[in-house]
Parts: sequence; structure tokens; C-alpha cells
Amino acid sequence: MFRTILVANRGEIAVRIIRTCRDMGIRTVALYDDTDLSSLHVRLADECVRLSSGALYCDAAALVQIARDCGADAIHPGYGFLAEHEEFARACEESGIAFIGPSSTMLAKVCDKIAVLDMVRTAGIAVPRHSPRAYRASEWEALRDAAEGLGYPLVLKSYSGGRSHSTRLVHEPTHLGSIAQHAHSAALTEFGDERLYLEEAFLPARYLEVQLVGDRHGNLVHLGERDGSIQHNHRKVMEESPAPYLTDAQRENLWRQALTIGRLLGCMGACTIEFVLDAQGRFYFTEVKARIQVEHPITEMRTGLDLVRVQIQVAAGEPLGFSQDEVTLRGCAIQVRVNAEDPWNHYLPSPGRLRRFRFPGGPGVRVDTYAYGGCNVPVRYDPLLAKVVAWDDTRAGALGRLRRAVADFAISGVQTNLPLIQRILDAPAFVTGTYDSDFNRSPFPGAEVPPERLRDLAIAAALAYIRRGIDSSGVLPDRAGSGWHRDSRRLPQ
Repeated sequence: MFRTILVANRGEIAVRIIRTCRDMGIRTVALYDDTDLSSLHVRLADECVRLSSGALYCDAAALVQIARDCGADAIHPGYGFLAEHEEFARACEESGIAFIGPSSTMLAKVCDKIAVLDMVRTAGIAVPRHSPRAYRASEWEALRDAAEGLGYPLVLKSYSGGRSHSTRLVHEPTHLGSIAQHAHSAALTEFGDERLYLEEAFLPARYLEVQLVGDRHGNLVHLGERDGSIQHNHRKVMEESPAPYLTDAQRENLWRQALTIGRLLGCMGACTIEFVLDAQGRFYFTEVKARIQVEHPITEMRTGLDLVRVQIQVAAGEPLGFSQDEVTLRGCAIQVRVNAEDPWNHYLPSPGRLRRFRFPGGPGVRVDTYAYGGCNVPVRYDPLLAKVVAWDDTRAGALGRLRRAVADFAISGVQTNLPLIQRILDAPAFVTGTYDSDFNRSPFPGAEVPPERLRDLAIAAALAYIRRGIDSSGVLPDRAGSGWHRDSRRLPQ
């Protein structure tokens, strides 16, 4: 087993990894920049190293050198940044440092998105129609011709990142040019690669993913599916397991297809196989995420497994230690992302210092966060502030616990999306589990505010206005003027 692990990430996932390492008796080294100095992961690690490179968490050479200097025998990349970077994994391997994730060979395979789609189709599993290759910004005519051949609506995806922040939906050809320009720019910023490929779009649709874990000894098991259809800017806002709308037959078929794809690609460690479900109930494989996912706590709540521990054990050469028959999927778990952003103002990020940060607890509730009162929320990174997961034996029970957990938050100093989350939780389509991707195009789910709530808001606003006008100068209490009070503070003569 490893002695020291360099956590090559930040925020809540760095905290998550460090805590598992502490459970396992493994020393940890954290990274930070000047804006991250107050983050909880810096305080929990055994050692901290300041990043001086301009590329920060994306400088592969600098991270490998830091690992050498601090004596780390493994690097955990978390998610994002370099987690699916083939050259980073290869640099770790060449330096004799274990990369806690897939091998560089597997990453090279799954990062070729079009080749993977073709390979899976050859295996007899349905995939969306797609362009024959990826296109750079300078290849506008070729991209336009591919779009005409594919038809509309279609999706533009990053060749290096797949479905991500740079993904764009195009409904008609007149908008293709401007949307493609923005997508190229976003892909270059996010992944360092501007290339895009095209896929047919299914509208409406549901987005599903199956969690797999595998080892180097040929063992591969699934840990159930998750639904991630409620998104903003192609990032999941809410996710739940099990998917509430699947039949038992559909669920078994989905798991079977995911395991087939996982074996085909040689999945190892924690991998996620992603699908889209069209309006006719047909599954289409879309891509593989060969890393831990933001939503992994949902699976952990249902299975009782620690997926970060599994990743570390597999990277150390150990077998999984359990079979498919030994995996028990219990109850229902729902997760929401609490972001430091203003959903009522075009989702603008809201960095700043947290004056107050109270998070929920209680039965069946889990919160993953790097924040605390007095912590800074940096402007440079993703606005994810916390993840809240609620579990119960039934979906109705999990939903009730999540409503309670969201209401228990008390955050001041930054804006958050908590009010929007509360509205989503009360939206009829979500309550009944009948939502799909059209839900994302609703301007503000559940925007109708009950009259009694409007009355309460008006009273609160009036009281706040009155308080502003009250003289806030200090008042000297009567007892402070007594002789005893003055004498007790005199210095002896």
C-alpha cells in the first residue's frame, strides 16, 4: 500500500480524498495557490505545497516534480484538471509514481471519442449518429458539411472532453457558425484542445450513467445507475439513483450494456459509462468518463462502499474484494450541487469571503464541502461550494430529507443557487420523477410564489429597511455610570 499520496486537485474532492487517506493511514500532500490558501483541504493534509506555475493544477510536469520532491509514491487526480489526461498518466508511470486512475493506454483509447463510438457500435450496442472526425476552428466548411449530412438538431462536443461545459446544442443551421465559434473557444480553454465533433441530438431525452469499478485481475462490477437529466450549462445540478422512470427490464439491460462496454475498453478503477435515453425508451451509448465523478457520493450512499478507497486499493494492485452478487443497492439517494452563483442574474459566479457557513446534518444526510465560516470562495475555479446527498429507503423519504437539508443551510457572504434548488425540489415533474431534458429549458421551475410567502418576504424587507434607519451608535448602560463600575477599573495608586 502507498505511504504518501499527492492530491492533485482542490476543493471538496481534495477534502474527500484526504479523509479517505487518513482512514487508511496514508500521508497526504495538498496543493494550493494564493486564492485557495484558506480552503479546508489545505488544513487537513499532512503537508502543503504552493503552486507557482501559471498553469496551476494543469501543469503536469510541475505536479510530477512536486510528487518526486515530497516523496509521494502515488498521485490522485480527483476529477477535472488532469484526471483524464493521457500524457500526465504516462509521465507518472515513467517516473515510477502510481497514477490513481486508468492506465495511460486506456486513457488514450477512451479519449478518442469517435473511435470509442465506432468500437461500441461494432459490438452491437446503439450509439448516436456522429461526424466521421473532429474539426478545428479553421475547418469551418468541413464542419458545416458534416452538420448538413447529420441533420438538425445536433450537439457539438469537445473531442478531448466529451459532454462538458463546452458542449453546445444547435437547433438550426443559421446558428451553427456562432455557436461553433463559442464551442471551439470553450473547448480550448477547458481542455487545451479546440477540436469538436458532432452528434445527433435527442429531444427530449434523459441522461443516464452506470458506475463501474474494476481491478487488474479481471474483476468488473456495476454499482447501479444514476440519472443526471437536470442540468445547467451541461453540468448536472441534481442527480439521483435509481433512475425513477426505468422499468426493471430497462435497468437490467442498461447494466448489462455498461458491463459489456467496460470489458471492451478494459475499464479499471472507477469508471462511468454514459448513455442517453430517447423518448421511445431506446438507450444510446455516448461516452466513458474514466475517473471518479462529482456524483459518486450517491452511489456510495446506496452501496456503503468508499469509491476513493476502491480506487487507491486497485491502483496499489489489490483485487476489488467483492463480487457483483455481494453488491447491495439500498434505497434511494438524491444529490444537489450548491454553487456560489446567482441564478437570478445569468448564473454569474459569486466569489468572496464566507461570513457564515452552516451546513445541514441529521439522519441520511451527507455534505461534501471545502468551505467553512471565514473561508474564501475563489473566482478562478468552478463555483461548486458543496454537494448535499440525502438517502432514504424510499424516493419520497429521500426527497423529504433533501428538502429539510437544503432549508437548514445558512450561508452569507456569497450568493448561492439554494433558492433555485428549493424550487426544483417542489416542481411537480421532479416530485413525480417524470422529468426529462425539457425540464432544463423551463425558465425557473416552480416560479409561482404562494401569497403567504410573498407576505412574509414583504414583512422581512420592511423590517430590514427600518433597521437601516435606526441609529446604530452605541448606548451606555446605566450601570456603567455607577461609582462601583468606575472604581473597579481604576489602577491602584
